[in-house]
Amino acid sequence: MSSQSLIPEENAQVPPYEAAAMAQGLAMALAQFVGSLLMELDRRLDKRLVRTFLQTLTAMLMLRDRANGLLLSELGGYLESPDKAPAGTKRLSHLLHASKWSAWLIGQFLWQRASRQVAQWQEQGEVALALWDESEYEKPETVASDELSAVRSSKAARLTHIKPGYYTPPGKPIFVPGLHWLAVIVVGLHPHAGPPVVAAMRWWSTRGVHASHKRDEEAKVLVQLAGQWGRAVIHVCDRGYAGALWLGLLLAFQLRFIVRWQHSYRLLDADGNSRLTWHLTRGKKGWDERTLWDSRRGKLVKMSVLAVCVCHPNHPGHPLWLVVARSPGRSPWYLLTSEAVTTAEQAWDVVLAYARRWQIEQTWRYEKSELAVQSPRVWEWEVREKLLLMVTLVYAFLLSLLAVGYEPLRRWLLRHYCHRTGRKQRRVKMPLYRLRSALSRLWLEYRPDFARWASSSRPPEQADGRIVCIRLVEADAA
Repeated sequence: MSSQSLIPEENAQVPPYEAAAMAQGLAMALAQFVGSLLMELDRRLDKRLVRTFLQTLTAMLMLRDRANGLLLSELGGYLESPDKAPAGTKRLSHLLHASKWSAWLIGQFLWQRASRQVAQWQEQGEVALALWDESEYEKPETVASDELSAVRSSKAARLTHIKPGYYTPPGKPIFVPGLHWLAVIVVGLHPHAGPPVVAAMRWWSTRGVHASHKRDEEAKVLVQLAGQWGRAVIHVCDRGYAGALWLGLLLAFQLRFIVRWQHSYRLLDADGNSRLTWHLTRGKKGWDERTLWDSRRGKLVKMSVLAVCVCHPNHPGHPLWLVVARSPGRSPWYLLTSEAVTTAEQAWDVVLAYARRWQIEQTWRYEKSELAVQSPRVWEWEVREKLLLMVTLVYAFLLSLLAVGYEPLRRWLLRHYCHRTGRKQRRVKMPLYRLRSALSRLWLEYRPDFARWASSSRPPEQADGRIVCIRLVEADAA
């Protein structure tokens, strides 16, 4: 199961749930999901601001608009009735500008959830993977904010791809105002381990009072991960992390890692000779061959693997392994790893672990297209960071609904509130986009009522979110 997919079960029996009860139950699930965070906010903020925080999360789920999804004025119309949108906007603005809480609280909440998941996988004997990647937060129309830096536009790169029959587009990279974006998500080595978990999301700039540098931001996150998880996870990185500096950090903390290496970089072979990476396995036959599913291209591909022992010229005292995965018609994968690889099965484990990195690529796509993460129009750095991490909470909640325990509910939601017909829809994996669409339509028909939940009874061990709801109701009554 991929991070953005649900296995289709269109022919399975749909439970006879009541829509109003399910709407309230999902609202309860959201409050329970952020229960510990609500309790912490409750200690710092006025009860009305805590209520606004929870209601804003539901509004973000209901408002599906790529261009305006995170505009305060638009969200204000979902916090209150449309005719009272200015009042809702004012409530949200007060929450984001409140000085008694910071975005660090949300970041710490996400980190603690990821740590609990890693510990659980470790107890179950499942290998945990920490997937690293970077992207850009683009604001091409913005020129007034001096804290936005120049970022390479991935959207412009897609628009300028050469298409047959059209004029050749400009070949140089296009830079626009924006922020650099770093993320780490945690997944299990095997798909049955469950949905991904967001561990860290950070935005940084090279300009303004919050100016920073790429390797500094990466090192801050790496130090946190190394101190908390140690060798409990395998760090999986793309070619943007290939280099002596990042490799030195991984080796200094004695971490397990898999880095896709550049074919033109030099490594030391078994005899200590410096050679280009692609020369190390040139002419060598693969150990084994398999047919694997390519999630990116949506088809089966044949792939062979082999591995050789190497060292990096800057770190000759640390033996590493270079795993090469070859597929006809595609550039080989050169994967540099700290894991010992002496058999074909171990080589396949490294290849499959790197293939799981596609999950974080789907994270970028979902946050930018479905959650409208690039739409906010705010000035202050702290306000922007709070808003972006709140929508990250929404994404983390949607991922939690992919757990096995929610399977009957997912079937019911997709059947009644986002039904699709046709053979293709029955045979392909159903994306997470449908799940949010169904949840949005359900809540637009039956608005979440947290006051009703506060008056219900729930077990004490599940009461964190309910306690906050009760206090919110008491504050309203007062």
